[in-house]
Amino acid sequence: MNGKIVWFDLTVDNAETVRDFYQQVVGWTPEAVDLGDYQDFNMKSADGQTVAGICHRRGSNQAQPPQWMIYITVANLDQSLAACESHGGQILVPIRGGGGSRFAVIQDPAGAVCTLFEQSGS
Repeated sequence: MNGKIVWFDLTVDNAETVRDFYQQVVGWTPEAVDLGDYQDFNMKSADGQTVAGICHRRGSNQAQPPQWMIYITVANLDQSLAACESHGGQILVPIRGGGGSRFAVIQDPAGAVCTLFEQSGS
């Protein structure tokens, strides 16, 4: 599964407004994800599949850029981050995660941003 895009999310200042926008524009149905003092949202397609997330730019997501973010699986996050830097990229958000999965946000030499995601057992 390495090298595969496995998730999309959007982190913004007003997740409720953006949630409502995509609900009306593309027909996604929101499902609240409780984060204690606020909720982010999993967005479901018409057939009930979770297809994306819409998140508040708060707490650990405060540094996330307000753009659709793809998550790409890698076999070894530490090695991929070292390769990123040695090939002209930058690490924008250092390693985060737990429970067997970790991720970090990088920027490639052209300025495009994505998240590298290491799953447990990958």
